[in-house]
Amino acid sequence: MNDDINKQFYRYLSAYILVALSGCLGNVVDGIIVGNLISEDGVSAINLSKPINQFIFTLHLLINAGAGMLVGYALGQGDTALARRYFTRALTLSTGLGVVLAVVAGLLLPDQTAHLLCSNQQILPLARDYMQVLLLGNPAFILMWGLSTMVGVNGSPRLVSLAVIVDNAVNLCLDIVFIQWCGWGITGSSAATVVGHLVGIAILLTHWSKPENRRLRLDLATDALWPSCRRIIGQGAPLAIASICLTMLLLSANTIVLSTLGRTGIFAFAVCMNLLQVYNLFVSGTCQTLQSLGAIQVGKGDALALRQVIHRGFRFITVAMVVTCIAVWVEPAAIVRLFGGKEPAMIAEGNHALRVFALSFIPFCYIYVLMIVYKLYGHHHMALFISFALSLTVIPVLWVMARTMPTMLWYSYLVAYLIEAVAIALLHRLTRVRFKLA
Repeated sequence: MNDDINKQFYRYLSAYILVALSGCLGNVVDGIIVGNLISEDGVSAINLSKPINQFIFTLHLLINAGAGMLVGYALGQGDTALARRYFTRALTLSTGLGVVLAVVAGLLLPDQTAHLLCSNQQILPLARDYMQVLLLGNPAFILMWGLSTMVGVNGSPRLVSLAVIVDNAVNLCLDIVFIQWCGWGITGSSAATVVGHLVGIAILLTHWSKPENRRLRLDLATDALWPSCRRIIGQGAPLAIASICLTMLLLSANTIVLSTLGRTGIFAFAVCMNLLQVYNLFVSGTCQTLQSLGAIQVGKGDALALRQVIHRGFRFITVAMVVTCIAVWVEPAAIVRLFGGKEPAMIAEGNHALRVFALSFIPFCYIYVLMIVYKLYGHHHMALFISFALSLTVIPVLWVMARTMPTMLWYSYLVAYLIEAVAIALLHRLTRVRFKLA
């Protein structure tokens, strides 16, 4: 049993880490290429656009992540009909919401959306061009992430890996083609990401070419429509709330940093947010593995196997964080220059900010994984508390530090996450939570 769980865990983990690349590597690669081919302000423009990307990811989490867990439960119980119902509802809801967002924000209100996120007139034109393509192509983002979740749960994590590798290879190649050869500027960066996702979707759809994979297929029956949609949304709500809170945090943090530290500060912050993408790569892969493989163990009622999955999840995230932190502390200047940092002031600010953020993200990673553990054991109140607190704790700390100790602004995240860790421990004791299967 132990060896079997170990093999399954790392099979799912490797696939989902590559899936996470679909959500984060596009931004990191965009930042590196834009910083070197366009300017440092281009990197800042991408960072100012991240609240949009995070909001799109929220729609995916609200629908597909919750449905993925429900599909896992149903498959673990052998209820194929129920799994098909959740699968169909999830793809329909998430794609529909993506189309609405593309029309409203990308087609009708692109200028208003850009002004909402960027107040610096020097960076604004770059931010506007990048955001509009991102918004128009968001249904491809959501469908790529949604299909990746479902194909993985349905037992084909290797196909997910292939789709994501090709997706990001296409994105990387087209970044250079669109920006430099076609002369599209920063618009070409976001266009390359969208095209990469479309290619990934085409690969994922081949999953259903094999008859044995068609147990998970579309079911257009409308019976029990509202109850199944409500359960999908309820299941994904904690993750989605955490994500929408992160959207609010990104918007607030960008505004505070830009007004407090100016162009130098927002560039350093942009590099730090790209570092967060690296951490998120490991966190997202771990959490997706816990949701899929862990949900199947819950469906089977196998408490021992579930504990083994969780143990491996925490062990992997610990090793990943230690290695990443050491790499950042050894050579932060190299990371700053990688994103096109040339001005001495920007390099100095980036060095200091990166080292602080490398430590700040450690409690963030543990807290996020713990939220999934609470969810698996059915402690929804704890998961919901973490969802709200994970990002909202940072906003008031940032605001206070910016006004009282602006030179210590980069420590805001570390202070906020430590405060939240203490609050979680206290609430855990007060509510007498036990990690046992119902």
